[in-house]
Amino acid sequence: MADVVLAMHVAFVLFVVAGLPAIWLGAALQWRWVRNLSFRISHLAAIAFVAFEAVLGIACPLTVWEDALRGSFTSDTFIARWLRRFLYYDLPGWVFTSAYLIFLVLVALTWWRIPPRQSRA
Repeated sequence: MADVVLAMHVAFVLFVVAGLPAIWLGAALQWRWVRNLSFRISHLAAIAFVAFEAVLGIACPLTVWEDALRGSFTSDTFIARWLRRFLYYDLPGWVFTSAYLIFLVLVALTWWRIPPRQSRA
């Protein structure tokens, strides 16, 4: 089960990180979906959640959940080992907090420069 939580965590990170360049590229190529209001609200909310939990010093719930499920069992599956290498880095907390806040500002500026549109019903 811990591997499933880890996979969800990686998917969340990919959504946040890949979402921004996808919006920029999609705007340049006139892809309509990058202006979808639901997608854009979800993307902004995701990075805002990450940035604010970092500012407040709150551990990521997915990391806490994975660690609790893994317990003292430290042997990872092959895929889990690679996903953890992708996801976790040994850097000071301020580096991550700064990166999250900068990314949040970029997403907010993108919202302004490439505004979402409500779908027509």
